[in-house]
Amino acid sequence: MSEEDCEFEHSPLSGPVTRDGETVEVEIYRVPGTPECWLMEVVHLSGCTRWDTTFATDAAARAAFDAMVDAAGIAAFVGNRPRAWN
Repeated sequence: MSEEDCEFEHSPLSGPVTRDGETVEVEIYRVPGTPECWLMEVVHLSGCTRWDTTFATDAAARAAFDAMVDAAGIAAFVGNRPRAWN
């Protein structure tokens, strides 16, 4: 089954985040039955940033997002450039 055909389990840690007047949607999800394989995307009107790595927990994924925002600001996820984070 391809990823597009799959029903994902979404983490309760997903949701909108607003900083510096910009809002992004943090999507943390996994394929059901894969307990240590959380994926993360950050969606903005200008595009989507998807992490290339997986996370052992949804909390680890959210911590990675929060650390990136603390280090680079929300602007790291806003714009027209495609990005992938490791």
